[in-house]
Amino acid sequence: MIVTIHQPEHLPWLGLLDKASQADLWVLLDNVQYRRHYFQNRNRIRSSNGATYLTVPVHATWGNDLIKDVTVDNHSNWQTKCWKTLQQSYARAPHFREYAGYFADLYSKHWESLVDLNGDIIRFLLGAFRIEVETRLASTIECSGAASDLLLSICQNVGATVYLSGISGRDYLELDDWARAGIEVRFQEFYHPVYRQCFEPFMPCMSSVDLLFNHGPDAHQVLLDRSTPRLGHVFL
Repeated sequence: MIVTIHQPEHLPWLGLLDKASQADLWVLLDNVQYRRHYFQNRNRIRSSNGATYLTVPVHATWGNDLIKDVTVDNHSNWQTKCWKTLQQSYARAPHFREYAGYFADLYSKHWESLVDLNGDIIRFLLGAFRIEVETRLASTIECSGAASDLLLSICQNVGATVYLSGISGRDYLELDDWARAGIEVRFQEFYHPVYRQCFEPFMPCMSSVDLLFNHGPDAHQVLLDRSTPRLGHVFL
């Protein structure tokens, strides 16, 4: 079984969906420290002003909160702001209307848990991109340790035979430990597809909704068909 492990990011980018498409199980790493000013509560979309962040305000302290414990700060009307920004940015996108209903419903709900919100979006995107992968929360899996040891513990407990890592895993994975455990480690090589956007010039590394709204059901092929025009190696 091929397992990949990654934090439950908000409106994740294409590189993360590409990695999920190569796995049988995606463990959402929610039992590690929340990272402020990163992609766990925000992501970028392509607007007429360039790259624009959609941000979910959260209650989090510096360096103390696990992702699974982070709650949404509902004192501001962030849902209305995000929904209006999406509408303004993608009103001309050929396939926006096909998926607008999901996002209208998403932003009409009251969310308390950031993981619940992100998990809902991730499941929607996996379905929209026709990516068949099981998802589980790391907090529901018996595991221990930190960094490489934590990931190895998770993989051992779910019965992984292969661990698919992002390219940054080369910097911290203790490969000898994985070899002794009998788990093969592979590293993702992601080359970002180039596709039609609503505005020029093309900007990579947007949320995956950018590709979805612009190409609809063909987004799956644009992302995964290696004949699609590509940029050089890209990672976040």
